[in-house]
Amino acid sequence: MSRSVLVERPGGHRLVTGPVPEPGPGEVRVRVAAAGICMSDREVYDGHRDPGYVRYPVVPGHEWAGTVEAVGPGVAAELLGRATVAEGFRACGTCARCRTGETSLCTGGYAETGFTVPGAFADHVVVPARLLHPLADGADLRAAALLEPAAVVASAVRTARPEPGERIAVVGAGTLGLLAVQLLAATSPAELTVVDPRAERGATARQFGATESGTPEEAKESQGRYDLVVETAGAPTSASAATALARRGGRVVLTGMFAPGATGIDPAALTLGQLSVHGVFGAPSAAWSFAVRAFGSGVLNPAPLITHEFPLERFGEAVALVGGGDPATGKVLLRP
Repeated sequence: MSRSVLVERPGGHRLVTGPVPEPGPGEVRVRVAAAGICMSDREVYDGHRDPGYVRYPVVPGHEWAGTVEAVGPGVAAELLGRATVAEGFRACGTCARCRTGETSLCTGGYAETGFTVPGAFADHVVVPARLLHPLADGADLRAAALLEPAAVVASAVRTARPEPGERIAVVGAGTLGLLAVQLLAATSPAELTVVDPRAERGATARQFGATESGTPEEAKESQGRYDLVVETAGAPTSASAATALARRGGRVVLTGMFAPGATGIDPAALTLGQLSVHGVFGAPSAAWSFAVRAFGSGVLNPAPLITHEFPLERFGEAVALVGGGDPATGKVLLRP
């Protein structure tokens, strides 16, 4: 039998037990080792996610790692027993965007593990084998559960094109921000500043490779200083703060999810400052490969971000911690 956390409707969940799922043609069944809970999962649970991006009832869980336990018809048996992660977007692979490698921009219709199809808050998850990114033998699967947010960050960093010696700022020191610090520190910046109102998070950022940290108020003294600014917070003021930190002709990458009209960005400032502003939602296949390579080489080490681990039975407690405002709460994992 296999257990899973089923969110039947906003605010309502139960632990259900059913037959172990069988992979179909081109699919694999993965025994989940660890699954991370992020704010998107909290939004699903609370009913705050855009209705176009969730289908109730749903088993959440899009940040996960595990071991291939069974393969469906047409899938190589060599995958059996492999540690792995997998892309969340179920890109069609045939539309114009997919054919150019921009799988996170697939026009074939939105489908994503943990939002529209069953995810990894369960003993097992079934995914298309083409989405797997196998890991090295002996990989830390607890840490590997964070490779989904790491892939989003990798997409942002690849989009940003950091060069050695640049002045870089990261707005937000949550999971995305701290993973961004690790990847950006590897590019040898002249400065790597993290902006976050929580002093504890700033200290962690410095341990991860930031050269300095400060609050949003303190950062106002550095407006117009940075060649590159990566925004990861998704707070109402973080997008406008990011553009204000960028120098004239600088680059800004936004990864936060904002409510319509909530960014406060002045279009005239973008034009007069000749800023390049890019948005990132999810991660294409190339960014996943980038993140997995960085993890395998030791450049990316998500393990220190994990602060809490719960069994499936305590999902209610676990999800309540996410977004609760306690600076001591980092990444929360479910461990089936």
